[in-house]
Amino acid sequence: MRIPSSPSDRPSRIGLFARRQKRLIRPLFGMLFLAALGGGGYLYLQQPGAQERLAPLREKVLSAAPLRITKIQVQGAQLTSDSAIRKTLGVSVGEPVLNFSVSDARDRLNALPFVDHVVVERHLSGEIDVTITERPPFAVWQHQGHFELIDRQGKRVPDQGMTGKDAEAFTKLPLVVGDGANDAASALIDALTQEPSVREHVTAAVRVSDRRWNLTLRDGATVFLPEGEEIPAIHRLAKLDASTHLLDRPVVLIDMRLPDRLTIRERPPQPAPAPSGTDAAPSPSQPGSTSPAGRQGSPA
Repeated sequence: MRIPSSPSDRPSRIGLFARRQKRLIRPLFGMLFLAALGGGGYLYLQQPGAQERLAPLREKVLSAAPLRITKIQVQGAQLTSDSAIRKTLGVSVGEPVLNFSVSDARDRLNALPFVDHVVVERHLSGEIDVTITERPPFAVWQHQGHFELIDRQGKRVPDQGMTGKDAEAFTKLPLVVGDGANDAASALIDALTQEPSVREHVTAAVRVSDRRWNLTLRDGATVFLPEGEEIPAIHRLAKLDASTHLLDRPVVLIDMRLPDRLTIRERPPQPAPAPSGTDAAPSPSQPGSTSPAGRQGSPA
């Protein structure tokens, strides 16, 4: 039979306080122990050679881990090849997913040509998602003897040494030439895109003194555009070509710098071949003469 405690067996106030704090003191000691353990491990890793000594153990733990890469998914890449992306990632399906560094892969991918920024996600399910936002080239800029891909803002787009899709861009994109051409190209190219009949004749746009443009046509002719009025002039040129087929005529110069008139200089006719055994008379035509249809001062 249990004997009830007497009133004198009651714990003191200090004893009651100690009992109440036991549940708090024990976790506190545990936290202090873990902190000391983590601090000691950190200090150990700072010692020379610690990373190398632990590398085999780390590899062993990672190789024994069941979490492995099961899928690599890439989205948004149009100019960057899938093989270049996977090579830059540096991992493949079947490797430990915990061994994959998201930050390192992101930095490497951001350094690829045509890439503006990239998002890399690693999932414990084993899937790696890569979303790429590219900065596509807008034109080819020729200056100081060099050719460079530029974007719409005129900034240089790194290339891959004229291989693959870089070479395609160099051959298909508009060519702008001269100092300042990169910064002023977007408005001119947009205007040419709106007038395909003119655009198909143009091989290059040359910036003159960083003030205005000259258009070089496929047959070697040059179109002088007015300063600050290039876009209206291109639309005007398209209307003239639609009614007169001006761009298909044998001209060497079309001067549109004056707002109320158009100057056209036609290519001089080639002299007829001399008959066999006779001397041919020289052609009376003078180089650079102006044809009646394109006489200076003709109404625009």
